[in-house]
Amino acid sequence: MPFSYFTPATFRFLDDLAANNDRDWFQANKSRYEGEVKDPALRFIADFAPHLQEISPHFRADPRANGGSLFRIYRDTRFSKDKSPYKTHTGIHFRHESAKDAHTPGFYLHIEPGGSFAGCGIWRPGSPTLTMIRQAIADDPDAWVQARDDAGFRSAFELSGDSLKRAPRGVDPDHPMIEDLKRKDFIGVTSLGNDAIVSDSFLDDFAELCRNASPFQQWLCEALGAAY
Repeated sequence: MPFSYFTPATFRFLDDLAANNDRDWFQANKSRYEGEVKDPALRFIADFAPHLQEISPHFRADPRANGGSLFRIYRDTRFSKDKSPYKTHTGIHFRHESAKDAHTPGFYLHIEPGGSFAGCGIWRPGSPTLTMIRQAIADDPDAWVQARDDAGFRSAFELSGDSLKRAPRGVDPDHPMIEDLKRKDFIGVTSLGNDAIVSDSFLDDFAELCRNASPFQQWLCEALGAAY
């Protein structure tokens, strides 16, 4: 039976948090956070698990409250000028089984009033990982182009992320794949309206997006020697 995980109350809480981003307000409204944001997100993660298993058995939907697929609401302010203690969005990351952090292939859901999106791929991979991806492009550019331009992937996602201004060290600036070799991120992104998030078909809709991402995700995994 269709079920709506997130509701307008989810967005109202996040809007209110953005306007009252301090510890006293959050503590007074923590039950709202748990009932309107955290608990629905954990239910969504748990119910997405069988869909993810069908897409790839090597990615994990972990509904633990701590250390699982749901990112913490608390910001790390140690090295930031912005000392606001809380994130004003909810992030869910379905990581590869070999992942030790967020910089590996994954499926991502970002929920934020007026700024929600779904994503796939690798954001800001470390230097060894980035080198492996670039080498895979150079070794077999046709396979990369096939994954990058797959019709299903492109119908659902826009290739996004930052790139270097110049060719990477040791790469010919005239290489035919230079624009892709300059990429620092290998991610696909698609914007989601508030109505899409609160829809009772959102679980199935998100699963369909992830299925469309499969060629891109599979190429990334193979480039890194990871199972898909």
